Amino acid sequence: MDAANEFQTLHEVVAAAHRALDRNMWDYLVGGTETETTLRRNRHALDRIGFRPRVLEDVSRIDTSADWLGHRIRLPVALAPVGGLDSMAPGGGLTVAQGAGQAGVPFFLSSVSEQPMERVAAAASGPRVFQLYVRGDDAWVDDHVRRAVDSGYDAFCITVDSALYSRRERDIANRFAKPWRASAQGDYQAALSWRDIERFKALHSIPLILKGIATAEDADRACGLGVDGIYVSNHGGRQLDHGAGAIEVLAEVAAAVAGRAMVLMDGGISRGSDVVKAVALGAGLVGIGRLYCYGLAAGGAAGVARVVELLQLEVAECLGLLGLTGFAGLNGSHVRAVEAVGEAGVLSAFPLLSLPAHTY
Repeated sequence: MDAANEFQTLHEVVAAAHRALDRNMWDYLVGGTETETTLRRNRHALDRIGFRPRVLEDVSRIDTSADWLGHRIRLPVALAPVGGLDSMAPGGGLTVAQGAGQAGVPFFLSSVSEQPMERVAAAASGPRVFQLYVRGDDAWVDDHVRRAVDSGYDAFCITVDSALYSRRERDIANRFAKPWRASAQGDYQAALSWRDIERFKALHSIPLILKGIATAEDADRACGLGVDGIYVSNHGGRQLDHGAGAIEVLAEVAAAVAGRAMVLMDGGISRGSDVVKAVALGAGLVGIGRLYCYGLAAGGAAGVARVVELLQLEVAECLGLLGLTGFAGLNGSHVRAVEAVGEAGVLSAFPLLSLPAHTY
């Protein structure tokens, strides 16, 4: 596939994904929990941030790259962990790893991937992180850590906002039984506690990222235990309904971290300008989930890489028009609170998109 010629804009990628996916998988991808309020707030919060541009700066050369865990990456963007990748395109997580390598950005492999972590790591050519949902006892967790270390993963991520599995009513209404969601043996995820995080840090040297932090209090506690990465996320609006938009809590969390750990963020990121906003407010790495899945469904590894290429074009334009030649000078002085100009939805960042109403 010649993804560069096929997809000139991000909305074209989304439209192609809609054509490629059946109703069950499309609704799984774009849906959230219950009223989908958190999902919409992710987008609304981003829309309520405006820019404060500086002019008459020499922006003839713009560098969008960043450093992360000892790697030079194309953008401060990562492919977030997503379940069900194998139902979106052949190869699933393996294909995503290849796309991330082509794009020059990190990826997170979810533990619910059908592809073994070892095989995915072998296909990767850049930074990689293994993300775990806890489905077993301490020995089970330790085995996954050992396998991740042996496979060359750069960091280990534990998702902490999924103590209980939410009611995702699009899936329930469709009677869609997700094939990748195996039933847990026991209540290990519900029983996960700060003691487990303390134990992890005492036993393992691989950098640990906690995904699903949404308050300064939890960020501070995690840093006190030596956690290496604080990942601000509300699971894309798929877990707690009526949560705040992820970027709304980013500055609070970044202030609490105060440089003691990496800060990551995802939630509603759909355009290059969203990436710039997140970095301005304290994120060192910005996750995309649904966005790269559109690329995966539309064009496999090439589609994933094309999404990142289009994001880079948008990021470079945004930085230049802010009077910046890279991310180094970007900070909170470049953004301001504004009123949103339209109704927020999972696809509202793509105004040229024309899809049936149920897809929103």
